[in-house]
Amino acid sequence: MLLVGWNKRVQRGFPGPGWKNTTQQIIMSVLNIDLSFRSHTCGELRPADVGEEVTLCGWVQYLRQDLFVIMRDFSGLAQILIPQDEDKMNLKTALCDLPPESVIRVKGTVRLRPDGQENKMPTGEIEVLAESVEILNVCRKLPFEIKDFVKKSESLRMQYRYLDLRSSQMQYNLRLRSQLVMKMREYLCNVHGFVDVETPTLFKRTPGGAKEFVVPSREPGRFYSLPQSPQQFKQLLMVAGIDRYFQLARCYRDEGSKPDRQPEFTQVDIEMSFVDQAGIRGLIEGLVQYSWPVEKDPVSTPFPCITYEKAMKDYGVDKPDTRFAMKLMDISKTFHNTEIEFLKDALNQPGGCIQAICIPDGAKHLKGKDHESLNFHSPDFHYFLPQRPLLGKLRLQCAELLEGSGVAVRDPSAFHFLWVVDFPLFLPKEEDPDQLESAHHPFTAPLPEDAHLLYSLPHKVRGQHYDLVLNGCEIGGGSIRIHKASDQQHVLETILKEDPSLLSHLLEALDSGAPPHGGIALGLDRFLSIIVGAPSIRDVIAFPKSFRGHDLMSRAPDFVSEDELKSYHIAVNWPYIKAHIC
Repeated sequence: MLLVGWNKRVQRGFPGPGWKNTTQQIIMSVLNIDLSFRSHTCGELRPADVGEEVTLCGWVQYLRQDLFVIMRDFSGLAQILIPQDEDKMNLKTALCDLPPESVIRVKGTVRLRPDGQENKMPTGEIEVLAESVEILNVCRKLPFEIKDFVKKSESLRMQYRYLDLRSSQMQYNLRLRSQLVMKMREYLCNVHGFVDVETPTLFKRTPGGAKEFVVPSREPGRFYSLPQSPQQFKQLLMVAGIDRYFQLARCYRDEGSKPDRQPEFTQVDIEMSFVDQAGIRGLIEGLVQYSWPVEKDPVSTPFPCITYEKAMKDYGVDKPDTRFAMKLMDISKTFHNTEIEFLKDALNQPGGCIQAICIPDGAKHLKGKDHESLNFHSPDFHYFLPQRPLLGKLRLQCAELLEGSGVAVRDPSAFHFLWVVDFPLFLPKEEDPDQLESAHHPFTAPLPEDAHLLYSLPHKVRGQHYDLVLNGCEIGGGSIRIHKASDQQHVLETILKEDPSLLSHLLEALDSGAPPHGGIALGLDRFLSIIVGAPSIRDVIAFPKSFRGHDLMSRAPDFVSEDELKSYHIAVNWPYIKAHIC
């Protein structure tokens, strides 16, 4: 009986809406049915099931005309026909009085809908004539309806996330995430021999980079830090001879949230020994291609690759959106004999030039108010500062304005991957331009042809750093690492003015026979949000934090009592506002 049921589901692509499943997934789905109350899921029933007795479990989506209950589970919707017979009036009464989102189990027989009553739903040709109903849980009045067309504020969605996750879009997003991760693991482990290694999330403070969360210990004055990434551990694993490492790594940054950033997030973290950057890029292109959702257009490889210098020259940003043209143009020759003072001043500067953006039919589509919004950035203008980043922002703003006027500029269904390489290894600090800081991180190796400059002209050194860009968003970044302790110590101590003792364990490891190695980290949340077209990475995370980094559902972060803090040898100077919050 199981074999017959399995064959029928293979033919129609169980479980149905939004997914195309491999045979392995189909088999597992069918086997799992035997472990639950139900015989079928709501979204899988088709005309081939007519005459079958089925058991469905799920939520009441809504009641229609006192004749039908639309029932929902993760796989979709099924129409339940309420019997009108006198001897089934108790069943009708029970169903008609149920609030939406109550949980029920229905036993009944699948039948075709009458002619003319079919619809375009995946289950729109059939219905289930109820024979018995068990009410598993009656739902209270909810703060919003579980329907995709019902608009909810993001704060309300976060506060009642367990309800928001019932929506078909969130169900799709999380299930797609699971499938993508499974394929990535399969590709890395089974195809390329990587080892999945977990690394600690209680570590120590490291120099440079984003702010870290600190975690108190019971030893007076001693704190752990939550790592921004497993960077040091992945390098230590290469020294240890693991050779090919990866993990789905939880990472933490004590920074304000943005649409594409969270205090805690997930990276697909990868490191290899005896590899160059072409090898890493080829691995990632294969990984993306192998794990890419089957319902999307296939991804072609190799991905285009441009240098950081060309990206800034043509687009004004180091993560260009290549779905549209409108590149920056050098029009200096046009103004070679200009008498306009501020243009003359610009051209007289060393390396000075005049650049512009050509907007196709701009005069036709952009109105006066649009020009005013484009002038918003003018206070940032200064003749002696680089203006390409400003033009890069204006290029994107122009695209948004054109799209707001109904002009098709960027195809929302297109996915343009791009590698950006040859970044500067160091950049001047904003607060102290005479001091250098790492453009990527302090463990990035210089390009071989620039390695001789590391000890003489470090500001001219280019790094073996590479970013993967998708539709104008950085979704991954990595580098070939410094694998010699002497070079690493020079970078930390002499160039970056950091205390190398903070990384003594890494320096000792590099001095213990470290192989050449490199790696990359893909931002899983950001990658997925672009694939599903979500405006924020919060839409692909089960329980995200708010814009301020708060959990609105549990109200974290929360206060800890003074008694609880004593064992950590911590005293808090409570602000006045505490009394009002408590």
